[in-house]
Amino acid sequence: MIEKPTSRRDFVGTSATLALGAMIVPRHVLGGPGYQPPSRTLNIAVCGVGGMGMSNLSMLLSENIVALCDVDFGYVERSLAQRVKPARGEPKPEDVKLGEAYAKAAKYADFRVMLEKQKDIDAVVVATPDHLHAPIALAAMAAGKHVYVQKPLTYSVHEARLLAKAAAANPALATQMGNQGRSGEGSRRVNEIVASGVLGKISEVHVWTDRPVRYWAQGIPRPRNAGSPIPVAPLRPAWNLGTVENALRAAMQLNDYTPPAGMNWELYLGPVPDMPYHPAYHPFTWRGWIEFGTASLGDMGAHLLDQPFSALGLTTPTSIEASSTPWGGGEKTPASYPLAMTARYEFPAVGKRGPVTLHWYDGGLLPPRPAMLPDSEPLVAPLSDGGGGVFIGEKGIMFYETYGNKPRIFPEAIAKKAEAVPKTLPRVTTSHEMNWVNAAKGEGTTSSPFKEAAALTETMLLGIAALRAGQGKKVRYDGAAMAFTNAPDANQYLTRVYRKGWEL
Repeated sequence: MIEKPTSRRDFVGTSATLALGAMIVPRHVLGGPGYQPPSRTLNIAVCGVGGMGMSNLSMLLSENIVALCDVDFGYVERSLAQRVKPARGEPKPEDVKLGEAYAKAAKYADFRVMLEKQKDIDAVVVATPDHLHAPIALAAMAAGKHVYVQKPLTYSVHEARLLAKAAAANPALATQMGNQGRSGEGSRRVNEIVASGVLGKISEVHVWTDRPVRYWAQGIPRPRNAGSPIPVAPLRPAWNLGTVENALRAAMQLNDYTPPAGMNWELYLGPVPDMPYHPAYHPFTWRGWIEFGTASLGDMGAHLLDQPFSALGLTTPTSIEASSTPWGGGEKTPASYPLAMTARYEFPAVGKRGPVTLHWYDGGLLPPRPAMLPDSEPLVAPLSDGGGGVFIGEKGIMFYETYGNKPRIFPEAIAKKAEAVPKTLPRVTTSHEMNWVNAAKGEGTTSSPFKEAAALTETMLLGIAALRAGQGKKVRYDGAAMAFTNAPDANQYLTRVYRKGWEL
């Protein structure tokens, strides 16, 4: 059954009409240069519309948005209202068009119902929390739809393998992961400079991000269930971690655990075993909780690890070790990911490239200063976006920011040589989303197809699995078998326990 919210639809339609004027001539009547006929227009559905999905949707307005799927359209419409009816001034023309697209699209809460009943869908965007990426993408591909999935591609290594297999079995489908740096100038320039050899042999890379600091909470215990007794604090409490966690649980307890009106909590859970609703899980803050998200490695790893992964031709790591601040709720049965972690990956030699060691840091942690970085130069460039990486070469070092932007090279003599490196890789002249749309129409290929995105995602998620295996434990990984050879108990972290009916 198609479900259509009504709380703000009239408002959206009215706002769009006022902004555009009363008389609108259909484009197909005008014709002329730039006109895109219906036969060249993709029918797109978007799953998960309130956050990143709305940004994706705004980049696809040249196409026909036929369906939208979300478990909380109240939140979606509040987000849309901020664009269509801004606090100050008039809405931007593109936001008016966004409101129009939203108003005319069919609305669904369940992606399975959407795929069954909406027969005109050509392609699907998946921008839900991480735990739902694989179920929706696999269902869409099974139905013959082109698929764009936000990063990380999947919640687990097992799911990444499934999507790679599905893509291989359906080569006619255009697939893309939403690590938009792949389509950007920065990443392509990084690849060209590394390939040129001006940095010399590269055997070490360091990558960092300041997330989750300033964005969402991690390292905190699970909210206390409504009605559960709160331990009485001793007269002179010892302010250790346990005392602080109890205080946090008490502060996060709510008497009313009812989901917002119109939200379908059961569909939000999807493959996650039953657990009570709490506003700490939705919206946006889901990423820090182990049931729904994949922490900073999942959030930013696809943007920051992609440059060394592609430039150096990295394959599956042979070993990983990780350490962190405390898990939220304890290491044995954690509720949320640690506030900060580090991981060390070892990659084998391939072809003429020797072995590579890759270091990851998040939560505001930074790597040591490279020896070739002048004392007068900051490790993190001023006004940077909170993340970056550095290739350590025998002749020079190269820094980059998130998405591969703003390369900085030292020493100066090597930087001058890098300036002369020719541009050899083709550039994407559209958005990352339209790169996917064009590929679905048979025009070119996608920048981040599932075959490559799955391998990158697997590497990212192996860091989290290694951390679950134990602080500082070096786990050896057999990629062909998808198994930790010296820590079989940790293989459980390569997949998840699925709720009945949601198994993959």
